[in-house]
Amino acid sequence: MQTILGSGGVIANELAKELSPYTAKLRLVSRHPQKVNPENDIFTADLTNAEQVNQAVAGSHIVYLTVGLKYKAHIWESAWPKIMSNVLNACSRHRCKLVFFDNVYMYDPNYIGKMTEETPIRPVSKKGTVRAKIADMLLEKIQKGEVDAIIARSADFYGPHIKLKSILTELAFKPLAKSGTAKWLSNAHQPHAFTFTPDAGKALALLGNTEDAYNQVWHLPTASNPPTGKEWIHLIAKELGKTPKHQVLPPWFFTTSGLFVPFMRELKEMLYQYDRPYIFDSTKFQENFFFKPTNYKDGIKKIVEAEFST
Repeated sequence: MQTILGSGGVIANELAKELSPYTAKLRLVSRHPQKVNPENDIFTADLTNAEQVNQAVAGSHIVYLTVGLKYKAHIWESAWPKIMSNVLNACSRHRCKLVFFDNVYMYDPNYIGKMTEETPIRPVSKKGTVRAKIADMLLEKIQKGEVDAIIARSADFYGPHIKLKSILTELAFKPLAKSGTAKWLSNAHQPHAFTFTPDAGKALALLGNTEDAYNQVWHLPTASNPPTGKEWIHLIAKELGKTPKHQVLPPWFFTTSGLFVPFMRELKEMLYQYDRPYIFDSTKFQENFFFKPTNYKDGIKKIVEAEFST
């Protein structure tokens, strides 16, 4: 049996679709789990509760941790270490392999113009500090031989069926679809990579079911040569048949708007990802698995067809 902890999110749903060839039994675990495939088992659990996590992973061969918490630093600081500790202990106890879906918040901002699996770790945000901490917890368990695990990192992601989840959808797809003005953060002339969610799901399934992929960090497949913010907006507008109007939100905007809009306050510490090149290298995965990521034009086209076609 294979188990997804944190089911119901975009990445978890894509992963669940891709695991059918690998396992006859898939368990989906969250506070309010729902089946993705008719044959899925569902299990209700709070991942901050050690005993519930222990019960959720019992009998599993491979566990995927794809949980997404509310985008608030204080929630991450409180919940993530508990979740990681509970999952690592349960996997060690039940001899489960672990695949952890991670992001790049812990990387040194001076190196995000060329992110590889070897990029230096130096978080400058509260959320990045949390991600560095929980990754260290996992790596320590690997080094001690207490668990076999994978850290699978993704860039910011985009894809179909994520209208409420993707910053790219909120900033560009939705306003342009309504003939409005797209928004970009900080600097629209910098390239910014995005990982296509169906590619991420396929890659996680491949990694989890590849014996020699374990005890390593992997970057999930992401197209090279990403567009700049302005180019993203033009590509999206063209596919929607709209005028590519856009507005850049400067850093001071998040200081003032953060007084009234909590999300803007939370986003402010991550603005450095938009004021410089943000380029995500997945050569290691592509070469090992002979995998070609979805190119950006095709990704945009698939989103428009799935979400915005009339």
